[in-house]
Amino acid sequence: MAFGKLFTIAFRDLGRNRRRTLFTMIAVAMGLALTVIMSGLIADVYDQALEDNIRLETGHLQLRAESYESDKVSLKWEDLIDNPDEIAAVVDGMEEVVTAAPVLWGSAIVDTADESASLKLFGIETASPFHDPIREAIVAGSFLDDADRNGILLGQRLVDELGLSLNQQISVSAVDSNGEPQEDLFTIRGIFSTGIPAYDQSTLFMTLDKAQALTLTDGHASAIVVMLHDQHDADRVAAALSGSGLKRLTWRDLNSTLIDLLSTGQVIYNIMYAIVLLIVAVVLANTLLMAVFERIREMGILAALGMKRNQIMFMYVLEAFIIGLFGVAIGLALGGVGVAYLARNGIYIGDVGASVEGMALGTSMHATFDAGMTFWLSVATLGFTLIASLYPAWFAGRMEPAEALRG
Repeated sequence: MAFGKLFTIAFRDLGRNRRRTLFTMIAVAMGLALTVIMSGLIADVYDQALEDNIRLETGHLQLRAESYESDKVSLKWEDLIDNPDEIAAVVDGMEEVVTAAPVLWGSAIVDTADESASLKLFGIETASPFHDPIREAIVAGSFLDDADRNGILLGQRLVDELGLSLNQQISVSAVDSNGEPQEDLFTIRGIFSTGIPAYDQSTLFMTLDKAQALTLTDGHASAIVVMLHDQHDADRVAAALSGSGLKRLTWRDLNSTLIDLLSTGQVIYNIMYAIVLLIVAVVLANTLLMAVFERIREMGILAALGMKRNQIMFMYVLEAFIIGLFGVAIGLALGGVGVAYLARNGIYIGDVGASVEGMALGTSMHATFDAGMTFWLSVATLGFTLIASLYPAWFAGRMEPAEALRG
């Protein structure tokens, strides 16, 4: 029997119980829509967290002294870069580079009359474009300039928690290069809000010169942070700087914990996708089995008229294909609407991001359309529907004509 004839019979049979067919299509559509929305959320979390980490802290490339360990935030001179301005100027002249900025990292404690907070100290060259995200995030006061020896920037969340205010003078303590505490009074020149709770609660900025003076690290920096026009040039630029005598770390090295965490999370989500599609497959298989039992006599008549077993089996596979095809189309439409809604409005998660160490998460999750993942989810959905049809198709094809006619 010709394929067109089999397709016509399969399509007609689906119309016999339109409600059941419609509900099955909706089940397929909802399963795909759910996985498309989930993949959109995951893709946006990954992209946004990585982008925020790069633009706020790691850059695309860092140069450090070979002995520097970031987790210890060492301020010993042998662990720091000497003459960082000269090295930064050389790197800044490379065509792939947007900017190269020396930075000094340290540990600081802010003391008020009632409370204190432990923060990460950033000593920065205020004119560098690398710090534009902080400059643009200022919500009160102004950004620092290199001549400001007494000003600092604090996050809005920290200011609110400690009950501080703009232009207030506070005590800041930091451990110097000799391991001794140093203290000075500073004025809050500006308050920033990046929308990332962990960052806004734990970061303090002051000029590089003042940070060096406070920590007794004159003329030294923890690292030179480099931003590139294209992050894929990181390995090539790192190779070009091999003669610098410094450790070169690309954005992949600097964000390895985040990348590994998200890769592990992707595996878990793939398992969840499979579970959702497996449920859809069970629903579809149940629908086709019910159709087989309702049409046993019809199968006997078709077999008696000469329809082969493989043709009967193929007819049920075609029914599953039609249901799956319409379900995928509806699911893509629903999933696209869901992703568009979440891209605009997001899901508020509050301070959950603050508890995830090493990951820049904001207060809301948005979605982005991941074309590649959506394609594979659509293929997987259609594949699951076809696999689910195999048992009902085999069950229908194995029946003998005489047995089927007896019903």
